Amino acid sequence: MDKKYKVLVVDDATFMTKAISDLLESDPEIEVIGVARNGLEGLKKIKELHPDVITLDIDMPVMDGLQAIRHIMIEAPVPIVVLSSLFSDGSITFEALRLGVVDFVAKPSGAISSDIHVAKQQIVDRIKLATSVNFQNIRRVRVRRNGASQNLPQPSGPLQSLAVIGTSLTGPNSFIRLMTRLEGGLPAAAVILLEISPKILPAFIEKFNEFASWKIAMAEDGAVIEQGVCYIQSNLLALTVEQAGKRGEARFKIGEPTDAPLDTLFTSAAAVFRERTVGVLLTGYGDDGSEGFAAIQKQGGKTVAQSVESCVYPNLTDSAIRRNRVDMVVEESRMAEAIASLIRKKG
Repeated sequence: MDKKYKVLVVDDATFMTKAISDLLESDPEIEVIGVARNGLEGLKKIKELHPDVITLDIDMPVMDGLQAIRHIMIEAPVPIVVLSSLFSDGSITFEALRLGVVDFVAKPSGAISSDIHVAKQQIVDRIKLATSVNFQNIRRVRVRRNGASQNLPQPSGPLQSLAVIGTSLTGPNSFIRLMTRLEGGLPAAAVILLEISPKILPAFIEKFNEFASWKIAMAEDGAVIEQGVCYIQSNLLALTVEQAGKRGEARFKIGEPTDAPLDTLFTSAAAVFRERTVGVLLTGYGDDGSEGFAAIQKQGGKTVAQSVESCVYPNLTDSAIRRNRVDMVVEESRMAEAIASLIRKKG
């Protein structure tokens, strides 16, 4: 290899820095150029060693992971992959993703992760993908509490339309920005597939509800889709929309994992909601979602994609745009406005 991915490992546990280092360097394309025992030491070494990406623990002395993320993103910007056992703490997972980390990976066995090698491929893949981000488009999301969820605007009447949203790595950050800006009270429901660990998702949703302008809920098997709710599920599962029950209600169905979860969701939603479907693609890698967009267009629905220039990873939207599957291309800052406009036209 002419050039290796240079990684700094930041974790206060000696056995963990060794385990992570050994895991990463088992891949011939990765070189661990240093380790640090806390966020302050990590910040110093980032400035000295200039790594391509860092792995970061959260629970550390002197300067913890969240403090470190805030300082790093301002003083020494570098892609960050969080590797922590604190995935069940919603405030931590939400905050880390809000601040702009590339991903939050759960340590396999909590604080004592002797079987961390179980997650080897996921961690290695994240490191490599993290080095290719458009870093100038990564930034923290400014949020404010919405008060009690019961005070949110509650749309009335039957479900009018469904917004189906797709993304992949770094998507949670973009999605937080979208759903804290998208006005409540619209005559629709929304559902998104996020590239996020199922272990992290419940805590993430619980915390997200403190800030979003919509009610945020898990997309669960058999659940009836209700107006005014934004449903989230991990793209590690296959999520589809179907009509079931005596009244033909729209419900979710969860199946076995698929290589094209966005196409699967979009196509099923279009079959049920037809012209009342709004498809959305945010930042992400790969080419999933393009064929699902085609299905939405065929049924008379509308599709909107984040502009390539404003994406952290441009692949998802670029693929759909090049295949003429996108009706509207907008900057990330205008995405909420564009979706609201399309939903009103469908209502």
